[in-house]
Amino acid sequence: MTLVAVAQFTPTDDRVHNRDIVAGLVAVAAERGARLVVFPEYASYFTDPLGPSFARNAEPLDGEFVGALAAAAREHGLYAIAGLVEQTGERHRFANTLVAVSDTGETVATYRKQHLYDAFGARESEWVVPGDTAMPQVFEVDGLRVGMQTCYDLRFPEVTRRIADAGADLVAIPAEWVRGPLKEHHWATLLAARAIENTLYVAAADHTPPIGIGASSILDPMGVAIAGLAETTGVAMADASPERVRQVRERNPALALRRYRVEPLAE
Repeated sequence: MTLVAVAQFTPTDDRVHNRDIVAGLVAVAAERGARLVVFPEYASYFTDPLGPSFARNAEPLDGEFVGALAAAAREHGLYAIAGLVEQTGERHRFANTLVAVSDTGETVATYRKQHLYDAFGARESEWVVPGDTAMPQVFEVDGLRVGMQTCYDLRFPEVTRRIADAGADLVAIPAEWVRGPLKEHHWATLLAARAIENTLYVAAADHTPPIGIGASSILDPMGVAIAGLAETTGVAMADASPERVRQVRERNPALALRRYRVEPLAE
C-alpha cells in the first residue's frame, strides 16, 4: 500500500506565500505518513482573471518554486506534484505545467496542460502555450505507477486513457476547477468516470473557494471516493495499491476488451 494525499489551498499572487503554504502542507502530509502528495494547478502563482502578470511571474523548471517543492519533498521523504506557471520563449504567454519531484528532490516527471480552458467564458489560450501530445511520463512511488494531467483535460477521456495505456495505476489531476452552475456536479461525475472507465485511482486537488470549488478527492479503481475535502485548506489521504488495480481489472476487464485505440490528432 502507498499512502496518497491531496492538498488543497488557494494560491495567490504572492509567490513566497504560495511556497510557504506548499511546504507547510507537505509537512502535514508527511507527518500523517503520506508517500505522495498532490497539489493544485497554478500552485506557484495565481490571480483572477488570467492576464499578463502570469508571464511576468513565470519561473523556469529549476526556479524558486520547484526548488522549494523539491527541498520540502527531500526534507520530509515523500513525492510531490504541483502546478507551475512556467516560463516559455514567448514574452506574454507561459506554460501551465505540472512538476513531480521525488523524495530525494529530483524532478521525475513534467506535464504541460494539453487542453486549454477556452470554455464557460474563459480564454486560457490567450495566455498559455498548450502542451504537446507526447507519450505520458509515468513514475513510480513504492511500486505505484503515477501519471499526470491538468484540470480541463479531465473533460477529454482520451487523455486519461493514454495515461492508463502508459501503465499508470493512479492519475494525479491538479486543478483550478472554477465555480459555477453545476460545476461541482461535473467535477464529481468526471472524476468518477475517469476512474471507472480506466480502472485506476484518481487523486484530484483543487483550489479552495471563492474561485475554485475545493472538493479535492481520491477515488479508487471502482470510482468510489475514498478520501476527500470540503471547501477549506487541508490534506486528505487514502491508501492505493497496484494489487487493488489488478483485482478490479480482473473483475472488470474493460481495458482488455476494448476495440479502439487512442491516437493524438496531427498537430
